Formats: sequence, C-alpha cells, structure tokens
Amino acid sequence: MLRRVLAVFEPFILTLVATVLLASFLPPRGIWAQIFGITADAGIVLLFFLHGARLSREAILQGARNWRLHFAVFVATYALFPVLGLAFTALPILDGSIAAGLLFLTLLPSTVQSSIAFTSIARGNVAAAVCSASFSNLIGIVLTPALVALLMHSASGGPQAGVSLASIEAILLQLLLPFVVGHLLRPVIGGWVARHKKLVTTVDRGSILLVVYAAFGAAVVEGLWHRVSAPDLLVLLLACIVLLAIVLAATWGAAKALKLSREDAIVLLFCGSKKSLASGVPMAGVLFPAAQVGLVILPVMLFHQIQLIACAVIARRLGEQPEG
Repeated sequence: MLRRVLAVFEPFILTLVATVLLASFLPPRGIWAQIFGITADAGIVLLFFLHGARLSREAILQGARNWRLHFAVFVATYALFPVLGLAFTALPILDGSIAAGLLFLTLLPSTVQSSIAFTSIARGNVAAAVCSASFSNLIGIVLTPALVALLMHSASGGPQAGVSLASIEAILLQLLLPFVVGHLLRPVIGGWVARHKKLVTTVDRGSILLVVYAAFGAAVVEGLWHRVSAPDLLVLLLACIVLLAIVLAATWGAAKALKLSREDAIVLLFCGSKKSLASGVPMAGVLFPAAQVGLVILPVMLFHQIQLIACAVIARRLGEQPEG
C-alpha cells in the first residue's frame, strides 16, 4: 500500500506541484513574464513539430476519419460539462463571481497541448487526439461565447460576447502549422525522432510545466489570492475535484459503451475531460467586466491544476499497462 502511495508522487508530479507553488510565491514579473510566456509558446510549437514528425500519414488519416470518437469528445466538452456546470451552480455552495466562474469553466473548449501530451504518455491515439483537441478549440472560439451568452448573466444583464482573431491565429500558428511542417519533414527527420523517444517525452512534460508556471504566475501577479476566502477556496476546490471525477468516469464509461479501442478510449478520456486555461483566461477578459475577471478565472485555474495532476497520474498508469 505504501509503495502505491509513493508511486503517485513520481518526479513529474512533484515537479508539477512545485511549479504551482513557485508560481504562487515567485511569479514571473515584467520582462521575465514575457520570457516565460515566449518559452512556453516555443515548447508548445516544438511539441507539435515532433508529434508531426513522428506520426505516419496512415495514422493521421485514420485519426481524422474517426468521427464517432470526435463527436463523443464534442458531446463531453460542450454538452455533459455544461449540464454539470448548471447543476453545480444551482446548489447554494458558492456565490457571485466564483459560481459564475465555475459555470464558465464548463463552457470552455478542451485543452490541446496537455491532452495530446497525456495521450502520448498513456500510449493512446495521438493523431486522433490532435484532431479532437484542435477541433474542440476551433469550434470553441465561436461556441463558448455563444454558450456564455445563452447560459450566463452578469450584473449588467449579460456579458458582451466577442471573438478574437488572435485565438484563431494562435491555434493555427502554434499548433496546426508546426504539426504540418513536422509531418512534411518526416521523411528527413522521422527516423531520428523515433530513435529519441525520451526527447518527445521531455518536450511533452516540459511544455506542461512551462504553461502552468507562466499562466498561473500571471494571475497571481494580479492579486488573485487576496480576493477569495479560505472557506470559499476549499468549497471550490472540492467542487472542481468532484466535477473532474464525474467527467473522467463518464468518458471512460462512454468509451466502453461505444466499444472504442484502448487507444481511442484514452483520447476520449483525456480530450473529453479537460478544460483549457489558455483559452479560458483571454476569453474571460473579453466576455466579462474587468473587475470580475480575476474571480471568474479562479475556478478555471484550480480545475486546470487538478486535471493536470490527476491526468498525469492516470496517463502514467495507463502507459505502464501492457498493450492488448
């Protein structure tokens, strides 16, 4: 039993927790915030470049054609999550902007880089994960503001929804373009990438740590921890844990009900249970009054850290299981 408990705290998990603590007590400021932001973006670009170089053309085509899997991820992201969000916010456990933030969390698209990284660590269908996660983010640029306008109401009668072309450009330039370029260069560098699998793993995990530190640190600089009480934070933390547990169980159960392969089930598990901090923070800045943004994104930030830690453990366990 002791070995199982200690096994959870592998170096990556400890490093992830340490990164959150470091961002809380020593967040990047000024020029350092810009440096870490640029470094995190570079890590994401490199991650997708390497995945593109590693995947075969047949694997990509098979992943793109798997519409049943993609639809299941879509339903989990934009139907199951919002229903749970409405149910949670109907309970008298949180008030004001924090409750609104919890509902806002459930309306966001799935993560991209961490979903694919965890799918890779768990030895799932990375090509399908790229398609599902990218599709979720692209459609979320329009669908998330629409859901916010439909389901949420601010004190001023409803947030002013807007769509930024910068979000579209970020997805195209930081995710899809590096993947395509890497794949086109596969005949040249594919063999080298295959011989250096540890490099891909390092980029997977390193990109997650960089994004966590840069994004979490930026919110801490804005004084986030001075705006919420300890009891509210504890209740919100428990709500996020329960929400994630329900969705993880639901997506894994749905994969079995749909008789998906193990590789595709892993995609549904990770892409269908995640919410994007990278998309949530800028969207909140557009959709809500400036005074509310800090508290609105708090549930997103907490859920993001919880999902990273939980999915890191799950991905590691799945990756260690024998195939077949």
